[in-house]
Amino acid sequence: MARLIGGMGTSHVPGVGAALDNGKTAEPYWAELFKGFAPLRAWHAENTPDVTIIVFNDHATSMALNHYSTFMLGVAESFRPADEGWGPRKVPDVEGHPELAWHLVESLILDEFDMAVTADFDVDHGLTVPMSIAYDQPDVWPTKVIPLCVNVIQHPQPTALRCYKLGQAIRRAIDSYPDDITVGIWGTGGLSHQLGGERAGVVNPDFDRMFLDNMVNDPMANTRLTHTDFIREAGSEGIEMIMWNVMRGALNEKVREVCRLYHIPVSATAYGGIILEND
Repeated sequence: MARLIGGMGTSHVPGVGAALDNGKTAEPYWAELFKGFAPLRAWHAENTPDVTIIVFNDHATSMALNHYSTFMLGVAESFRPADEGWGPRKVPDVEGHPELAWHLVESLILDEFDMAVTADFDVDHGLTVPMSIAYDQPDVWPTKVIPLCVNVIQHPQPTALRCYKLGQAIRRAIDSYPDDITVGIWGTGGLSHQLGGERAGVVNPDFDRMFLDNMVNDPMANTRLTHTDFIREAGSEGIEMIMWNVMRGALNEKVREVCRLYHIPVSATAYGGIILEND
């Protein structure tokens, strides 16, 4: 039977990928952040799962607003890095796991989550940057990946509670998968940040740290945050934080915090990362 070994919440700041790809990680602006990745990478090196479910959002890269789903699973054999306007990142293609992906589709739909499904989808920085944060620059990614896209772009977006319940349904699906494999789940997305308007560049460390604390001690508190709460406290793009709730919902009620990183500034936002294991 499949076994969920842990979860990671992480920002997916595109500048992190650009710094890595262009050899700038030792520059003063980036050096402290990349030094902070060391504990996360050490845990991933010791706990690489057979398959990782990565919850992220497409940034209008592969999907336009005339074709957008609330939740979408990738069932392909592989996924290419997307061209986000300056050419695809020079990172490996992502190998999928169609067998578990289709099991998730069947289980989630029978569990009343009406998933969209795709086998033709390029993955942007929302997925590839977390892979680089966890595994640096390998020739081949060490884990197979099932992409799970959440709509945080076009109104109406799912609620924080709905995302948490999706995580719970994913856990039920993993627990019912008959093959003896290990599975990880990541919730990605920026903490407080806003890219445009009068509040462009807003960062709210108090709110971010409360959210991270709740991930460990009171996950249901994060499910009670409304879209308005996120916009007011975390900026217009802060709603990406709801994707972390999918990861948290898949874990046990009680978890152990393995490591945490919070760093400001990172491309006009904060970087947040946390690794949790089931207690």
